[in-house]
This record gives sequence, structure tokens and C-alpha cells, in this order.
Amino acid sequence: MKSWIAVHPESHFPIQNLPFGIFSTPNASPRCGVAIGEFVIDMLILHQWGLLNGLGFDTSVFGQPTLNAFMATDRSCWRATRARLTDLLSENGDPRLRENEDLQKKCIVPMNIVQMHLPATIGDYTDFYSSREHATNVGIMFRGVDNALQPNWLHLPVGYHGRASSVVVSGTEVVRPSGQLQKSKENPKEGSTYGPCRLMDFELEMAFFVGGKPNPLGKALTIEEAEEHIFGVVMMNDWSARDIQAWEYVPLGPFTAKNFATSISPWVVSLDALEPFRCSSSAGPEQTDPNPTPLPYINDPNYATGAYDIKLEVAILPENQSTPSPVTRSNFRHLYWNMRQQLVHHSVTGCPMMPGDLLGSGTISGADESAFGSMLELSWRGSKEVPLVNSSGEVRKFLKDGDDVIMSGYAEASDGSFRVGFGAVTGRVLPAGTPRSTAEVSTCSTAKYGDFKLYSYWRSTSSWRVRIALALKGIPYETIPVDLSKLVGNTDATLPDEFRNGVNGMAQVPALEFSDASGTVHRLTQSMAILDFLDETFSSPPLLPVDPLARARARQIAEVINSGIQPMQNLSVLRQVKDVELLQADVGESGVHTDGRGFAKSSIEKGLKVVEQLVSAIGGGSSGKFAAGTEYPTVADITIVPQLYNADRFGVDLSSYPSLVAVRDFVATHYAFQAAAPDAQPDAPK
Repeated sequence: MKSWIAVHPESHFPIQNLPFGIFSTPNASPRCGVAIGEFVIDMLILHQWGLLNGLGFDTSVFGQPTLNAFMATDRSCWRATRARLTDLLSENGDPRLRENEDLQKKCIVPMNIVQMHLPATIGDYTDFYSSREHATNVGIMFRGVDNALQPNWLHLPVGYHGRASSVVVSGTEVVRPSGQLQKSKENPKEGSTYGPCRLMDFELEMAFFVGGKPNPLGKALTIEEAEEHIFGVVMMNDWSARDIQAWEYVPLGPFTAKNFATSISPWVVSLDALEPFRCSSSAGPEQTDPNPTPLPYINDPNYATGAYDIKLEVAILPENQSTPSPVTRSNFRHLYWNMRQQLVHHSVTGCPMMPGDLLGSGTISGADESAFGSMLELSWRGSKEVPLVNSSGEVRKFLKDGDDVIMSGYAEASDGSFRVGFGAVTGRVLPAGTPRSTAEVSTCSTAKYGDFKLYSYWRSTSSWRVRIALALKGIPYETIPVDLSKLVGNTDATLPDEFRNGVNGMAQVPALEFSDASGTVHRLTQSMAILDFLDETFSSPPLLPVDPLARARARQIAEVINSGIQPMQNLSVLRQVKDVELLQADVGESGVHTDGRGFAKSSIEKGLKVVEQLVSAIGGGSSGKFAAGTEYPTVADITIVPQLYNADRFGVDLSSYPSLVAVRDFVATHYAFQAAAPDAQPDAPK
């Protein structure tokens, strides 16, 4: 099979692969993409143009800044998506993309201009210890040949729970950790000292993301259904601080020595793409005599084809050098316990396995010294030097500051015609204590601020704006309903004094409350001020375009609505309007009397006329564009959609504003706009 998009035979991303990832560009917020050759296919654009219709699920999930929602669908949905992409990208397949140059310009993005992000928000991370060769090597070092494997090792996949918050995407720099170190190598009773890790190491691993519907608490997964819950596979470097680990690991295993960083590759490769490369593990086709037969729940009837023939390599590039030096070459088949068994054993007690959970294979070592998966093994606990063959005499026992560690892996067709690969997972070691920006661990980080609470009324347009922004940024928050229904109409009712005095002196919503790292509570009012704060604090995805002119246009649209329309329909204003004479300059008539509702309607119509002209002039709402002419939502869309809802409530004829209606309809399936919609709010009438 070939694609009409040119792909080099040694590319990791031919049409036979089509891995999923999360990418962004200077003009597009993080969303789902699929790799092919040197390009990324923008899945959100394909959704918006209708090329993903009929796949059995809401494909607007591809506009989300993580893959979690897509991972949560059934495997049939993953397969249907992959089949549709294969059809669209194959040289003799569906011509709707192949023959549409305008669409190609929008959805085919050069890989060299994109920024890759973590594929998912990782709820839980578990690391296994499933390579017999690796476990034997480490056991010999620390316990001797006769006790290399612990008695339980051949009976179950040994694992431990890692730290999800420090899983980072490839390319993230890793600061050398500091911690407790044993004072005396010979006498542990002398205690410990604090200092930088001296024995920094990599661990060559693979990992898989869990997908599908979670198993209920108390119900284990079976070996037969395991693959229905494996979304896809990535490369992984589980960085290790060996000297910190040596002091702390007894009796409960590694802790701080393993929680400072775990790097993964950004592209998630499906099991379907890896299907042609199934093979037996290095242990052979069966787990039987002389080894113990696994217990029935974990005994894999398809063990003979439970592994995958994936070639793995690790290279080190020292600081100020140009050519990486390979230090090991291994293979994914060097696992005694396969992915199915790992997943089933993890759930055996009834532990729910959630979409986005990450399960690491453990260090993958082969029997030969050239296939060892860590510096601990390659240097045999620091007793010998590992040459860096491309770096003029440099050697390593463990990693030095400035070293780049580069891991890559691919499976290759038997005839050499194509490869299915993972790209690379890379990371540079920075000196201990290096000040730097927080590593990317998710789409946005609430480390600086947290405990968000939004005082909101379900159909308040200003509250609605903030809800959209929070959803776009992926910020969890608690809704504090403020009932404004009693204030509707020209009455004398007011909000409680505690709200006016403690939350917003203007007696309006929204108000956003949150805490900083010290626990100090902060509160902001006025929707546009809140949007500015959110956009500057949580930069991805942006609420304003990068280009200065496009940025100004988006602000212009938002300000016409916020300053020109919103005040005239504000509840506090309408309650003061008893009888208003509309001047000819405003509505083309004189001597017309109206009540507050009519006053608001005419103000809305006047403002929407201006906004319609602005949006129409830049092509917003048409051909896959948002209101400001961008390929992602901005403050323009955030203000337009709630305003149209309110205009309809006031009896405005929306047919006079076709561009704005097109914008509203265009965003109707977007996840953030759906989540923020009035009817989806907890205080909406049921």
C-alpha cells in the first residue's frame, strides 16, 4: 500500500503506521494530529470539513488538547478512524482530500514547524520490571548469581506505581536530581548526606496507554479482553538516579530515585499498526517447564505471538558534539511478561484501568552485552567504561551534565519496503539546581494557581465566556451557582449582601476565585479581565492569534460585543430603564417609545450589524475558519456565541447576520463550547 503523500522508505511514519499525537503551531492551538512521512494531518480540520462523519462517535474530540476523550472510545472507533485515514491517504482511495488542494493546505502541516505535546493527561503511571535479562543482570549485581531473580518474579509481572506528574514529552530537558546519598559504601549504618545524584542513568523502555471504557471498581480485566483496552504504544526513557535508589529502595523499592522525570515519545502507535510484527518473546513460545506455568487468569493462550519485533536503540550525544554514539541496541521482544499480562495483572484486584493511564514495560535488555538497556548494566555498576565511538575518545560509566540521550525504535517489513516506528524520545541532562521553566507535563499546568471556583449563572453571557475559556484551557473548576432569576424584570430584588460585599461589589457574575501556591485566595471579576488572566497564565491553547493584525481584529470583535452591546442588555441596566425614546441616529426612526426589553433589542441589533461586517470581511465562519479567520477559537468566538444566544432571547432576527450564525454553527460541535453551553450547567433548569 502506498500514499499519494511522498514517504521515504526509512521514514517511521508510512501509511501503514498513522500514529496519533497532540501538536500545535504558532497559529493553531493543541489538537490531535496523525503523522505521515514528514507531515502531520490535522484531525480537527478533517472533522470540521466532514471527512470523519459516520465513524460511530463524536469526532469533535480531535479538537481537544489531549487524546483522553478519543482514548475513552471503543477500539472499534480507533479502528474505524484508522481505516478512514488509510482510505483518505492511499493513492487509490477516497479522493476527497487527495483532490482538494484548498483542504490540503489547511490540514497537511509540515512536521518541522509543529510543537509536540504530551499525548494525554496521565492519571496514573505504573512501571513494570518484565525483562528477564534485565532483572537477572540487576539481581546478579546486588544479590549474586544464585539469588538473581526473586522467588515471585516468574509468577507475576513485578511493578510499582510511578509519578504521573513528572512524565514529560520528548525534548524536555531533565535537571539532575538531588537527594539522600549513602555516606559510606561499606557501612550503611553511617547514614546519609544530601547532594546531587552522581550516578544518573537512562532506562530503555516502551510503554502503552490504556483506552476504552474503564473496568468497574472490583472487576478485573480478562486476558481475552486486554487488547481492547490497549490504545497504543510509545517509546519511554525512565530516568534513574542509581545512587539515590541504592540508599532508599529497601524495603519498598524505588521512590525519589525514579520520580523526577520519565520521558515519552509524542506519537502513539496502535496495535493494529504493529500487527504484522507479532512474534514470540525471547523466552520462547511458551511460559512452561522449566519455568512455572502462570496462574490461569494471567496465562496468555496467545503468548507465542504476544511480543513484537521492534528494534530499539539508545545513543548519547555529549555537549558540544555533533554525532550521537549508539551505546546499545535491543528489541521489544526481550520481555518475559507481555503487555496483555501486565494490564490484566494490574487489574486483578479490581483496580479500574482508566483511559490515559500509562504502563511502562520496564528496562528492556537482551542477553548479549550490546543489548543491555541501561548504563547500570553497560558499565556493570560502574566497573567498566562504555566508549562513545563517535565522540573522539569519550567514555561513560553514567550520564554527564550536557549529555543528550536519544532513544528510537521501529519495526521493519520483512522485504524492507517500509518501517513502522515511534520517532525518537530525547532529553538533555542539566546540572543539578539549574533554574528553568516548568517542564511540560500536560496541556496546562495549575501548579501556580489551583482550587478554581466560578461564580456563575447558567445563562449569563459573561459567565458563559469564562466557562468556554476554562474548558479550552482544560482547567478544572467548581461552579458556584448564583441565582439571577429573581432579578429578572424591573423589580427591587437584590443579591445577598454577602455576595455584594464578599464576591463582587457590582452584584454581577462572573467572579473567578482561586488560590496560589501559598494558599492565598484571589478573586477576579469582569469576564474580559478574567480571560486575559487565563490566557497569560495558561498560554496553551491561546485565546488570541499570534499575528498582530489578526490579534487586533479578534479583540475588535470582542470589544464591540463587550463594550457596545453587553452593557445595554445587562440586567442591572435594564432594571433602570422605564421608558426610552430611541433617537433617529440609532434606529432610523424618531419618537419611538420602548421598554427595557425593546431598548436592549435595538442595541443588540445595532451592535451585531457591526460585528457581522467585521466577521464577514475576514471570512470568519466559512471554509473551516473561526470568527477571526483563524483555525482555532479566539476571544471573538468566545464573545459571539453567547451574544447570539442572548439576541435570540430578545427576539432578534438572526437571519440578518449570516456570518455570525455560521460561526455559531461551526463551533457547535467543539468540545469547549459544548461543555460551556447553558443547558450543560449544573444550575440550568432540568
